Amino acid sequence: MKEGIHPNYQKAVVKCACGETFETYSIKPELRVEICSKCHPFYTGSQKNTAVGGRSERFKKKFNIKDED
Repeated sequence: MKEGIHPNYQKAVVKCACGETFETYSIKPELRVEICSKCHPFYTGSQKNTAVGGRSERFKKKFNIKDED
């Protein structure tokens, strides 16, 4: 590697909006993020899974069309 052309890779503190902090490595000494793994709905289990019908089901419901079975 050539000398003097690469950025300084150093320890960085990551600060989340929820208050969580942890260390990683970056070229910047401090990183601020909005969502981390401690407060993200997917990782905390608070994500709501809703069963959403497709286009044809919504169309049939909107115009009160019955299926021919």
